[in-house]
Amino acid sequence: MLKVKAGQLDQLGLLFERHNKPLYGFFYRLTSDGAISEDLVQNVFVRMIKYSHTYKGDGKFTTWMYHMARNLFADHYKKQKKMGYREDPEVTDKYLRDEFNAEEQRIKKEQLDLLQQALGRLTPEKREVLVLSKYQGMRYQDIAEVIGISESAVKVRIFRALKDLKVNYEKLELVNSQRT
Repeated sequence: MLKVKAGQLDQLGLLFERHNKPLYGFFYRLTSDGAISEDLVQNVFVRMIKYSHTYKGDGKFTTWMYHMARNLFADHYKKQKKMGYREDPEVTDKYLRDEFNAEEQRIKKEQLDLLQQALGRLTPEKREVLVLSKYQGMRYQDIAEVIGISESAVKVRIFRALKDLKVNYEKLELVNSQRT
């Protein structure tokens, strides 16, 4: 990023190759929309060029990048005034291309669907910390920097979010089992 900041814009391609898939995953887990997620990823890299002067190089690049991604998502969320949660079949299929038999695939798909629905029922704040922690693999300290809260507050949010996620999942599982 320091090279991009110095004017070597061709280096942004390397950053894109390294970070576009994790960013896509971050946005997809927040929006459940593949097209919107792709647009948001591209907009993050556009903002990187626009705001490259703000990158100091004293912290982790990914922390700066996710901070920018989080701000971009907040802008998107404000514009939309609502968050639509629907499953993108292409993304779901990517998870199901294992060599399991059809029954195992069906069970796995149902579990993923329930988990996605349960995640969608969380507040945006709880969903965000879970996505950053569990799906993006960020450390609590880095999440604290991105969100602008203390590390202990991140731990509390994650604990509460996991607790709520479990309750939501179990409720959905119960409703689902009563249908069959």
